[in-house]
Amino acid sequence: MMLSMHVRHVDQLTESIDRLDREVLREIDPVVEQVRLLCTITGIGQRTAEVVIAEIGVDMTRFPTANHLASWAGLCPGNHESAGKRRSGKARKGDAALRVALCEAARSAAKTRDTYLGAQFRRFSRRTGKKNEGNAIFAVAHTMVVINWHLLANNVAYDELGGDYFDRRDASVEIRRHVAALQRLGQNVTINPAA
Repeated sequence: MMLSMHVRHVDQLTESIDRLDREVLREIDPVVEQVRLLCTITGIGQRTAEVVIAEIGVDMTRFPTANHLASWAGLCPGNHESAGKRRSGKARKGDAALRVALCEAARSAAKTRDTYLGAQFRRFSRRTGKKNEGNAIFAVAHTMVVINWHLLANNVAYDELGGDYFDRRDASVEIRRHVAALQRLGQNVTINPAA
């Protein structure tokens, strides 16, 4: 009897999920192209794109810039400064559903190799340390909300920059960083360009 009750309950829940999925598909039908555009971003799947569209809509004229959207979503670092001293970097409150969805998508994107968002996560992780991995995830989520704004405002697909973007952009910075690391290990370094 208990087993049959549990099976009936699972069947009811499955039926409810199917009904909700049909309703979401019906509501999302007019903006299916925008959902497809958001799905081109690394880490964002169908469900996350639906949450983003449900929370912010597709009309980006209500947010003058991407930073306005990030601030509204609560995905900007806080800035509590007084008398030249920074007191806290705690983020302000924003749209909870959007924030959770994008942080989850950022966590997924952080695990990827050879992608811009994965490289950005590793770059921030190096800066904040393993103990503060959540800060790096939050920073990637901020980047994702900015990308969302640009895709929806310009109606274009996401253009992947690649995992070596920061190395290509900051080649001289990378060289200095590696030279400094070798010097800290007691090595003398002479830089000669490759032939």
